[in-house]
Amino acid sequence: MSAESPGRPPLVLTVAGSDSGGGAGIQADLKAMLALGVHGMSVLTAVTAQNSRGVQGVWELPVEAVRAQYRSVVDDIGVQAVKTGMLATAPLVETVAELLADTAAPVVVDPVGVSKHGDPLLTASALDSVRTKLLPLATVATPNLDEVTQLTGVHVVYESDMRNAAAGVLSYGPAWVLIKGGHLPTGGEAVDLLTDGEEEHWFRAPRLDNRHTHGTGCTLASAVASGLAKGRTVPEAVREAKEYVTGAIGAGFALGGGIGPVDHGWRFRD
Repeated sequence: MSAESPGRPPLVLTVAGSDSGGGAGIQADLKAMLALGVHGMSVLTAVTAQNSRGVQGVWELPVEAVRAQYRSVVDDIGVQAVKTGMLATAPLVETVAELLADTAAPVVVDPVGVSKHGDPLLTASALDSVRTKLLPLATVATPNLDEVTQLTGVHVVYESDMRNAAAGVLSYGPAWVLIKGGHLPTGGEAVDLLTDGEEEHWFRAPRLDNRHTHGTGCTLASAVASGLAKGRTVPEAVREAKEYVTGAIGAGFALGGGIGPVDHGWRFRD
């Protein structure tokens, strides 16, 4: 990590795939980081052909390209938090895990498994690498309910199931897990559970009547990483991230013929 420079914003690195429609992935991460006052940097892991209707194609970058991008940024510029997103394949997951293990900064792992439209973004062989190589390095893991099921086999139907889901993810070694309950079929609130196995923090927000939620998970994980880079504790970073994302969902807008994105710049609009 490079020395502090007066007047320089905190440095956050996202390791994720590109969303050509601009709503999720690297594009969402960098927008969220800018909105939250940190300097965002990127390691591209995959290119997608993607729009409001779904993912039409995925092309993973070579492991060598991912490693070179990461070393280029971290060795020269430094980093105060890292966020991981779409890693797609076991070799990419294992390469990123190896790089993170050598980096003295908090890590937010968003274990991206499927897109908002249900398109698979993680191969079956990569799941075990996420469990055994990546999650043990996480300061915070941020799975949604579908990703919880992918990783642990736990199906969350009710709010009371979220503790079991958290325990299942924590068994793989992250320091904290944030179970995102936005997909819960019941209740009028969007409920998230943050826990390290001892402390519990429940975050609640109104469930907004807006279908334009593309990029929610990427944005939340990036917001948490931004908070950690600013020196916030994990519960503080998650609370601030939840507030930011709730506003972004409320301001989400139509784009194309399908699901539009959240508005990363909602705080700057009139």
